Amino acid sequence: MPAYNAAATLPQALASLRRQTFPAWELVAVDDGSTDDTPRILTEAADWDPRITYLRRPHQGLVASLNEGLRHCRQPWLARFDADDIMHRERLARQLAAGFDGVLGCGVRTFPRAGLSEGLLGYEDWLNSLQSHEEIVRDLFVESPLAHPTVFMPRRLLDKVGGWRDVGWAEDYDLWLRLWRAGARFAKLPQVLHYWRDHPGRLSRGGGVYGTRSFRWCKASFLRETFCSGDCVVSLWGVGKAGRVWSRALTGVGIRVARHIDPEGREVGGLCRGREIVSREAVAGIGDGPILVTVGVNGARQAAREYLDGLGLREWRDYLCVA
Repeated sequence: MPAYNAAATLPQALASLRRQTFPAWELVAVDDGSTDDTPRILTEAADWDPRITYLRRPHQGLVASLNEGLRHCRQPWLARFDADDIMHRERLARQLAAGFDGVLGCGVRTFPRAGLSEGLLGYEDWLNSLQSHEEIVRDLFVESPLAHPTVFMPRRLLDKVGGWRDVGWAEDYDLWLRLWRAGARFAKLPQVLHYWRDHPGRLSRGGGVYGTRSFRWCKASFLRETFCSGDCVVSLWGVGKAGRVWSRALTGVGIRVARHIDPEGREVGGLCRGREIVSREAVAGIGDGPILVTVGVNGARQAAREYLDGLGLREWRDYLCVA
């Protein structure tokens, strides 16, 4: 559990950990150079409870704190937790009992509910809808399919990929993609076992490495190494803003875009970033590479899947949804 200036929420987070029905946990709490009451709270907690290890370090950021904590973890199973969140009292017991030899998340509920944006509520619904490995991997390039502080996994998986990286985009999404590339399995318990606090200071709301542009650059880079490797040529399903920015991102990492597909048929015959726009009916005759579905709205994405499946195309072979 990394913590930085978390005095306002830390007592509640620690209380939820102490209430766990599985009592044989060990907490490695890493204070990333806090300037508030966080050091005092963690010092007192460690003095009172021998299961808590408190590490204090100069402020170097989240990734450095995560890797420092990992170096001090002694057990074969590792659970992530954040200092501003709350665990359901059964979380650790249920995740351990699942015996899943991969990355296991759980259902989340964002709080406080008042004032949550429609976008965040929609993300919560989408996140909780992905439970099996197949569902999670299907949407792996749409958004981050796991809430970072909910995951539970064998320690050896993190060791296998070298822990977390600081490479200019979100460290958790980067980790899921590297674990997937290394052959890890994913799953999620359907029960809501984690309460995810939303507040203006939350890192994922701060843009920068957590912003849309950084996420797209991350996705494009991993696509170049996996689904679109080699001399891959792609067609983009979409001619709106998402299609244009994806065209730019893909060409930026060396993936050649041959054409855009207009599912509505309104701009057929025109150009999008200098590439021809064809109708969706032309898809059946495209044979030079896979299709990347760039529409960002869930309904439009599902409609694209149904149309392409109806042509006998297969997701993750002939097409892939990105966002």
